[in-house]
Amino acid sequence: MNDRLYIFDTTLRDGEQSPGASMTRDEKLRIARQLERLGVDVIEAGFAAASPGDADAIRAIAGVIQASTVCSLARANERDIHAAGGAIKPAKSGRIHAFIATSPIHMEKKLRMQPDQVVEAAVKAVKLALEYTDDVEFSAEDAVRSDMDFLVRIFDEVIKAGAKTINVPDTVGYSIPALWGERMKQLIERVPGSDRVVWSTHCHNDLGMAVANSLAAVMNGARQVECTINGLGERAGNASLEEVVMAVRTRRDVFCCDTRIDATQIVPASKLVSTITGYPVQPNKAIVGANAFAHESGIHQDGVLKHRETYEIMRAEDVGWHANRLTLGKLSGRNAFKTKLAELGIVLDGEEALNTAFARFKDLADKKREIFDEDLQALVSDESYAAGHERYKLVSMKVCSETGEVPHAQMVFTDDGVEKQAAGEGSGPVDATFKALESVVDSGANLLLYSVNNITSGTDAQGEVTVRLALDGRVVNGQGADTDIVVASAKAYLHALNKLHSKLERAHPQV
Repeated sequence: MNDRLYIFDTTLRDGEQSPGASMTRDEKLRIARQLERLGVDVIEAGFAAASPGDADAIRAIAGVIQASTVCSLARANERDIHAAGGAIKPAKSGRIHAFIATSPIHMEKKLRMQPDQVVEAAVKAVKLALEYTDDVEFSAEDAVRSDMDFLVRIFDEVIKAGAKTINVPDTVGYSIPALWGERMKQLIERVPGSDRVVWSTHCHNDLGMAVANSLAAVMNGARQVECTINGLGERAGNASLEEVVMAVRTRRDVFCCDTRIDATQIVPASKLVSTITGYPVQPNKAIVGANAFAHESGIHQDGVLKHRETYEIMRAEDVGWHANRLTLGKLSGRNAFKTKLAELGIVLDGEEALNTAFARFKDLADKKREIFDEDLQALVSDESYAAGHERYKLVSMKVCSETGEVPHAQMVFTDDGVEKQAAGEGSGPVDATFKALESVVDSGANLLLYSVNNITSGTDAQGEVTVRLALDGRVVNGQGADTDIVVASAKAYLHALNKLHSKLERAHPQV
């Protein structure tokens, strides 16, 4: 059996379907470059038929990525296949990922198609996709609730039609590892020509078993896992790339395969995705959480000091921790700053953007003794969005919070370049800040989430605030970073308001 495990990353497609996590073309490009640096085999860059913006982002990614295959999702119909084929055309290595639902409930209630019609549509889609690329993947949506005999039939037909990868998705996160592994084993044994294709699995995390199910599939013959950075995805998310990769690598005694992932790029990828999408990583998240390699217990600390492997099964350095210090400071020059951006895969749009980012870097260096890569990622993310897309911008603010007194905030911000003043009171300094802004902006948006996270360690660390707003069915995430957490909160709220008012294309391809 092949000892190579392929990693298919769908952060830019399935991950983007998380509420408020939609990305711009430039944001997708930044993540795609990091995924290439990470060493993923396939980057599912989007769903070309979902919107012109998504198709454009896929084309842009296809034009710059060299070491990974660039893929577009497509439903099993002519319009979607043509859109996907056009989007991946610039790619050095391109793939079309065609899918159709195969469970009785989906075929009857959603597709309103008979099984014979579904098979016919699947075969037709694969043959059409082959006109654009010889790398075609087929997925049976909701395979977890599909009839086994029907899965064998449709997989047999699409393999005959020319599909090279067969994906078996647990679309609704319904399975458990023992059953999922057995299903994968039976399919490989029963489908004619199964040895001519790569078997893949795509598991959702509704019952918290996406990674476990994916690994069970690998133990039973799957050689591609579809996953996302930080487990990002709609509902409870997808299988987490970092957990799949490190489980296979750490337990070589169990898994007879390995990936080509550069594990030292895992933490940088995690932090970049978190910064761009506005989804913070929980501290106790495996591999990439802030506490993943922390030891509180005295017994554990003593054991680790004596011999690391007493309580650590992986080295923090191997996944990118402790490799994040930026060797720049307030005396660093512009060229050194530009070189470091290139090392991080960050490309700014022209000299003016670079000059502005460098000025902000200097301001931050005056506030912080040590600068980390994460600080720079947050700084550039804020700057790249601001360039040309800011309606609201913070100028200055003053907040007073005193025991026994009602906190109040006074601030100055610009609205399309016009300076405005705002004041408000609240139950705390952040509440007062938000109420002050709304007293003038009057957006009518509902605050769904307020989250605070430290970007790096130390009392001078920047605080990273995430604000999620909803208005007229649209959900956006805003982020702000500053050494002052209240200022960071104001920036995050304004960032979210800017997204609500922005006409910039942000595809949200849910179908």
